[in-house]
Amino acid sequence: MKILDEGVARRAKDRGIDVLVYAPHFTRLPEIRERAARFSDDDLLVVPAREVFTGSFRDRKHVLALDLEEPIPDFLTLEGTLEELDRRDALALVPHPEFATVSLDVVDLNRHPDCFCGVEIYNPKHLPHHNRRAREIARETSLPAFGSSYAHLPRTVGEVWTEFGIDIDSAADLYTALRSGVARRVFHRSGRRHGRRCRIEFAHLAWENSWKKVDRLALSGMEPTHPRHPAYEGRFDDVAVY
Repeated sequence: MKILDEGVARRAKDRGIDVLVYAPHFTRLPEIRERAARFSDDDLLVVPAREVFTGSFRDRKHVLALDLEEPIPDFLTLEGTLEELDRRDALALVPHPEFATVSLDVVDLNRHPDCFCGVEIYNPKHLPHHNRRAREIARETSLPAFGSSYAHLPRTVGEVWTEFGIDIDSAADLYTALRSGVARRVFHRSGRRHGRRCRIEFAHLAWENSWKKVDRLALSGMEPTHPRHPAYEGRFDDVAVY
């Protein structure tokens, strides 16, 4: 999920979702954790995560990072990001592989074969051929599959989900399931309504990738997850691309 509020949590429960992974863009880990905790209760577990931008904004690749204990900024080199995640024993997943200009490709995955615990095979922002290619990548790399609503918009919540072969009662249970490759199945809704919601999410890319946002988020140097932000105290200067 990229969004989280009362309506999102209520919609997830209404659609039978037990666990949400909340991984917004350009938001620091302490804020993500606080918000995830606020909307977790006996009926819904919200797990904090970070979808990290690696590389420059023109040549960026997303990495979905879970089980993070320390904040990590965006806009580090891919190699620098993966080294940081490994150093922290974090868990890395591959969202929307080979999609648009924001994704890891099969070359990246073969170059870093031990860095990832799973690859996304269904995403509402994908067109049908993107989902077919994602399934091929999962087979080619032998990475376990997962699917998600990847919701940037409230109505997409619960359109896609992954069912695991074990109970997930805590964030630690989810991390174990993902790391161990436990049996799972990916499901998605179908029909005209699902197709329409997927098309709306796809169209949302036009705003999401606007040059106004590029300038504001990548180049200002003062955004919360920019590697030169004072909060990171210069720790990532050697692998920062800005």
